[in-house]
Amino acid sequence: SGKATRWDSMSLDASRSRLFIAHLGDSAVGVVDTKTKAVVATVSHIGEVHGVVAIPELGQAYATATKTNEVVAIDATTLKIIARIQTGAHPDGLAYAPEVHKLYVSDEYGKTETVIDVQSNKRVATIALGGSVGNTQYDPISKHIFVNVQGTAELVEIDPATEKIVQRIPVPGADGNHGLLIEPTLRLAFIACEDNDELMVMDLRTKKLVAEFKVEGKPDVLGYDAGLGLLYLASESGVVYQ
Repeated sequence: SGKATRWDSMSLDASRSRLFIAHLGDSAVGVVDTKTKAVVATVSHIGEVHGVVAIPELGQAYATATKTNEVVAIDATTLKIIARIQTGAHPDGLAYAPEVHKLYVSDEYGKTETVIDVQSNKRVATIALGGSVGNTQYDPISKHIFVNVQGTAELVEIDPATEKIVQRIPVPGADGNHGLLIEPTLRLAFIACEDNDELMVMDLRTKKLVAEFKVEGKPDVLGYDAGLGLLYLASESGVVYQ
């Protein structure tokens, strides 16, 4: 629904057969029934929405409104906005740490990570990262949060139990390391560098780069199909790499 304007992230709630799509250009989240392929709702008034994550066990989805510097909580059943939580400047990526019931938000321009308690939908911490921030991912093996800090060419590891930085991992040669995907079984971090068109692969056991690939057109969002063993990388130019 809406106009043919820019879209950004997507997140699937498989338990409800609902796909949540950030329609950035329309400042709305579109919700699609994956069984019928019908649009079942358009959740409006989410200013320049970038990131979205569905949390099925909570019955909620969250989206980042970069225009108003807030995270918007959406009820997955009624598909209505139920809360708005203030963040730092230009919130983008989202990751959920289930053991502590916390949502981690990349404040790209604010150079911080906002931490939200999803049980109360309140901000409980702000972690200074020291540079502009890329995407955020949760690792279910270490139970830690990993954040691309593109302003310092680092991958930062955060312990959600303490909300403290436990390690700053250099990413040599990275310029604009924004996109991030953690593959827990393989113990790999895939890092998309939008400013020098590189896809970097880091071994999370050694915290060293093990591969680099040249891509084009500002690589950004990543997706992984574990069944096929295929990684997908979408670039701002409109090309998807496999």
